Amino acid sequence: MSEDRIRNAALRDRVVPAATAAALIHPGQTVAMSGFTGSGYPKSVPQALAARIEAAHAAGEAFQIRLLTGASTAPELDGALAKVDGIALRLPFQSDPDARRRINDGTLAYIDAHLSHVAQHAWFGFYGDIDVAVIEAVAIREDGSIVPSTSVGNSKTWLDLAKHVIVEVNDWQPAGLEGMHDIYYGTALPPHRRPIPLEHPDDRIGETALRVDPDKIVAVVRTRAPDRNSPFSPVDATSEQIAGHLIEFLRHEVDKGRLPANLLPLQSGVGNIPNAVLAGLAKSGFRDLTAFTEVIQDGMLDLLRSGVLASASCTGFAMSPEANAAFKDEIDFFRRKIILRTQEISNHPELVRRLGCIGMNGMVEVDLYGNINSTHIMGSRMQNGIGGSGDFARNGFMSIFMSPSTAKNGTISSIVPMVSHVDHTEHDVSIIVTEQGLADLRGLSPKQRARQLIDRCAHPDYRDALEDYFERALRDSYGKHTPHLLPEALSWHQRWLDTGDMRPAANPPS
Repeated sequence: MSEDRIRNAALRDRVVPAATAAALIHPGQTVAMSGFTGSGYPKSVPQALAARIEAAHAAGEAFQIRLLTGASTAPELDGALAKVDGIALRLPFQSDPDARRRINDGTLAYIDAHLSHVAQHAWFGFYGDIDVAVIEAVAIREDGSIVPSTSVGNSKTWLDLAKHVIVEVNDWQPAGLEGMHDIYYGTALPPHRRPIPLEHPDDRIGETALRVDPDKIVAVVRTRAPDRNSPFSPVDATSEQIAGHLIEFLRHEVDKGRLPANLLPLQSGVGNIPNAVLAGLAKSGFRDLTAFTEVIQDGMLDLLRSGVLASASCTGFAMSPEANAAFKDEIDFFRRKIILRTQEISNHPELVRRLGCIGMNGMVEVDLYGNINSTHIMGSRMQNGIGGSGDFARNGFMSIFMSPSTAKNGTISSIVPMVSHVDHTEHDVSIIVTEQGLADLRGLSPKQRARQLIDRCAHPDYRDALEDYFERALRDSYGKHTPHLLPEALSWHQRWLDTGDMRPAANPPS
């Protein structure tokens, strides 16, 4: 690795192997690491730490840490530590199969937090002391400041609060990332907060590197390893239909004068359906769009190249290996179009509301009245976490939730009488889209919402059963504002657990 990546001479003297750095982390400590959705996370130190934990367990010694990050990471971090049972507590978002298994068998404590809350809750002291921060960097500057890599996440907060810091300088990450970041240092604790001076998605209000006291840096590790984001599946017919319904609706909103011709700043969750929406926007005729979001994925790079998207603000990347290679080749172009911010800014409710973001996120299920479950399977099994969807659903101009109308080969309906877990209440939900159609819930009472969702979004295999439940609830429920039959409200979920199929019997009770 060139010394150009470590430009502070004193810190070059602290370069050590990953195993030496990992030895500075001790059982029971709270360790905060960089990383957001498979980008910008440390690669070498977590694996060395996992090997150390595995050896300790083999010797009969207890060794676990409390792990904080920006969001999900990748196999070299979450996966490596979860496999050796090295995590006692994890927050705020995860997507690793081994971590998920331990969460759902009850052996790993997990805090599912809104992403906008994590930094401030750390500052409030809700998570206790942060012992060690492990941060991936593109470079260390002459003054000791750290140039982040492909995500910023909560790294600013971790560096500010941690007692000790380990920096992984990753030579695989392109040096051209330097200058793409915008690190804002104007936040404060109540009662000393001031308005954040950001009025447009492409405003720059901060610095291009992370400040850190060089004396806190106890080790620097040189590494060369790629980010690990899974490739997206090709756009299928269902995703294409969902995207088509949504884009038609956005055109309608422009025609009605409720949205400007270039819309409002877009926020998009990660996944195949949001990527299909982005692909649809490329052919939609919209121009000069903006994004104020958490993650840039493949589709947004295409929109930036074509000029459909004028600029994009985020806190991390979620790009396939192919998109990552193209990004590196074109980094001088993208550095003029993309701003990487701290997570507390990318998801800040004040900014989401001021900018009027259009939130587009996935869901597990929605009930007849518009309540959304985006985290739990059958009410108790954690999938990934709420992420930042709540930050945009509650505070944005419009909140859109998307999903196929069925799952598991049609045995599960995404439209159910009552959701088995609530992440977003009906008060925060504007639009529901499935491949069947789009339900606009704005300005509707609960019973009106139910009619829209049954008629427009439910799969035909479940439409009659939903209609039957709703009609009987209108007649027999204790209250008629939000009619429910409590003994039956979650019976669809129980039926799936018992039989593997939500579809009711041919002759439902009358």
